[in-house]
Amino acid sequence: MNSQVLSLLNGQLAAWETARNNYHALADVQTRELSVNGLLYRMQYNPARIVSSGAKVDRASIARRPCFLCASHRPAEQMGLSLLEDYELLVNPYPIFPQHFTIVEKEHVPQRIAPRFADMLELAHRLSDYTLFYNGPCCGASAPDHAHFQAGTRGFLPIESTWRQCIGKEMARTAGATLYSLNDAPRTTFVIEATQADSACRIFRAVYEALPLPVGEEEPRMNILALYKESRWEIFIFPRAKHRPTCYDAKGANCLLSSPASVDLGGVFILPREEDFRKISANDVTQILSEVCLPLTALKQNNP
Repeated sequence: MNSQVLSLLNGQLAAWETARNNYHALADVQTRELSVNGLLYRMQYNPARIVSSGAKVDRASIARRPCFLCASHRPAEQMGLSLLEDYELLVNPYPIFPQHFTIVEKEHVPQRIAPRFADMLELAHRLSDYTLFYNGPCCGASAPDHAHFQAGTRGFLPIESTWRQCIGKEMARTAGATLYSLNDAPRTTFVIEATQADSACRIFRAVYEALPLPVGEEEPRMNILALYKESRWEIFIFPRAKHRPTCYDAKGANCLLSSPASVDLGGVFILPREEDFRKISANDVTQILSEVCLPLTALKQNNP
């Protein structure tokens, strides 16, 4: 499957000018590193991502625009690869990763994780060269009206290599999976390490049910990363308190256009404006994470 995915990418870069230009531009993307409470966070200046970072995701704006993930509204050049029965893998034309894909449900149905978490694990298993991620409808998804995952080059996100240094507490254990909380404040992170998909699903359900459900919304707010290596899954769950930090809508010099989603919480902050890339500090990252991440004290009974 990984070879088919790479073949799709190469074919799309040859035939689709928009994707080709944006992937070539990745070679010139600027990065710099910050230490936030001893953990590495990488800043990426990526102008093409203004499409996502600046997306209007309120209900009125969503209702006014055609869904760009539906087959009937995609660019004519965009080809897909069928996965499982219900999904199609597409090259993401606005990449963050050296290889970046969107995995869309073939039907136009809302972005919800509960009925698709097992699918996420199976997709991660099949796409073992990649890290999958899920952005909740109020947590960075620029198309909350159409169910989808994304996938990017495995090993790109700092948390993939640093999380074991941050294990704080073993919160649950079954025959095939273990749940940890990490000491990585101001981020809030749960990790499920699993050799059995059904065990991972049961633990995920417990975490899901422990998270508060905001008024008027249909699922708890969260971002998720999932990868499969060495015969096991590693799943990172980031409970969320809010969509965007205060600095996103601030005026003048106080404005910092950061709209955190899974990639940012995994340790790579995406900044589409150069002035933000230049000025963002470790204190800014701390403040942003403190605002958007749900503290452990907000969980029901403080324990999933």
